[in-house]
Amino acid sequence: MISVVSTNITSPLGFTTEENYQAVLSGCSALKRYEGKWGLPEPFCASLFDDNQRASLAIEGYTFFEAIAIRSIRTALTYTTLGNSLSRVILILSTTKGNIEALGEELYYPSKAAQRIAEAIGLTREPIVVQNACVSGLSAQLLADRLLSAGFYDYAIVVGAEVQGPFIVSGFQSLKAVSDEPCRPFDMERNGLNPGEAAATIIYTSTRTGRHDAWHLVGGAARNDAYHNVTPQPQGEGLLLAINAAMEGKDKSRLATVQAHGTATLFGDQMESVAINRAGLSDVPLSALKGYYGHTMGAAGVLESILAMRATDDGIVIPVKGFAELGVSGRISISSKLQKTDKSAFLKAMSGFGGCNVALLYEASPQSSSTKKEERHRKKVHTVRLSSEDETSLTDIYKQEIGNYPKFHKMDILSRLAFVAAEKTLSDSKTLSNSPLKGENTGEDSLPLREGWGGSLEVWRGSVILFGHSSSIVADKQYLSTISDAGNFFPSPSLFTYSLPNIAASEIAIRHHLHGETCFYILPEKDEALMQEIVDATLSATGAQAAIFGWIDAESETQYECEMKVTL
Repeated sequence: MISVVSTNITSPLGFTTEENYQAVLSGCSALKRYEGKWGLPEPFCASLFDDNQRASLAIEGYTFFEAIAIRSIRTALTYTTLGNSLSRVILILSTTKGNIEALGEELYYPSKAAQRIAEAIGLTREPIVVQNACVSGLSAQLLADRLLSAGFYDYAIVVGAEVQGPFIVSGFQSLKAVSDEPCRPFDMERNGLNPGEAAATIIYTSTRTGRHDAWHLVGGAARNDAYHNVTPQPQGEGLLLAINAAMEGKDKSRLATVQAHGTATLFGDQMESVAINRAGLSDVPLSALKGYYGHTMGAAGVLESILAMRATDDGIVIPVKGFAELGVSGRISISSKLQKTDKSAFLKAMSGFGGCNVALLYEASPQSSSTKKEERHRKKVHTVRLSSEDETSLTDIYKQEIGNYPKFHKMDILSRLAFVAAEKTLSDSKTLSNSPLKGENTGEDSLPLREGWGGSLEVWRGSVILFGHSSSIVADKQYLSTISDAGNFFPSPSLFTYSLPNIAASEIAIRHHLHGETCFYILPEKDEALMQEIVDATLSATGAQAAIFGWIDAESETQYECEMKVTL
């Protein structure tokens, strides 16, 4: 459990948390329809900074993505007493594509952007970038909770940021997921999401140094669907597991709202409604903020959590803008009008590509908790190293040692590298089959397991924790080639999907039916100590019986390296 020190939201609706909150209360939306913008052939509706806002937020020597993150952090810091005491502070940046428009330059690398942001605010420690698709902002807060609770740092600055451009917008258009009208979350007439840009910051500290009367992050969990890279599991299994784990031992009657993802996509909203219903939260007022901001992606989990805190402080549940008639089958209580509440807690839930699902529980006046984290003595079972310097190629290894998973040939190089390394790492079936790897079950029959894991083995909570430096640079370049020529504009939905590095973890989860946590962290360089901190903190916090983790990096099809491990 960690406590909030200060916050900021920098968006087209305002440059402070209060300005944003008041704009939302007034029913304002930053969504506008654009035609011909960035040379894109299809119109779209989005929430974008206008030219005057961009000029006022710009910082010389920094990209606009970096500038809005720096501005947001600096504003949040003005409400603290940190000053220059930043020696035990970690910066965690959440984003989906960062400086993607700088692809081909050094500024493209997410870790480089994070380093420049950290230096601009006076931090000396190496930052961590969370690239976990749409749930990145919640994953970053979950990581902050674990690192602070473990005592590795005194403060964590969590900043989520996203800037839109032709890369992201065309990618979602290729998936037929973008609406050219303001989005309508959970509505019968919903027809897609609206991209948005913003930066949002929460500064956290450990409970032992924070104020009791502040907002606290008191519970959280991440679970994977292990179903499909893009399509959510229809019954909401992954989100249900995440919600149940976050709410374990907590009183549901204290919830003012379920702050939902609510992207206004056909399958996303439907799945979310089913999971919320199955979790027993049908009667809790549901709020979603995409009708005000669009989908701000890497910033969404931070921005929306801040506004839920502010609204709950005022005893208010923010209505779902754009909603008129229920268009999902799960029984949920949509907050279609501004309503009052006397509750002091809320649940924030999000889902994203790669089967990611995260749920976080926040309380203004936390109940005392006696939850003890289970400590296990773990050992590394097996380590596999792969490199482009090896004589045998990834394809050859696949043909010789695996050969029964045709989807392999559709994957990008990062996912192929992760897939082969995981297969080789898990091939020590004797060691694994003798391990009591049992996790939570939804009550249904166990899913089939790949031969080699052992006949009676049930793997429900195995985590996949990957680290790298180059993000998805190869897939990014390949996708960019499909949209760079106006005369041959043909954005590939498959290539766009693999431009999210966390898909590499998803491929492992799908292959082995792992419903535990999956995440991809970007670091400036391979840092064994920091990687081990994150893995240990994750396993300690989740009680996961096993984790597949390691460093995986691919600069090109012929330049890559990987070191994958299993720990029990």
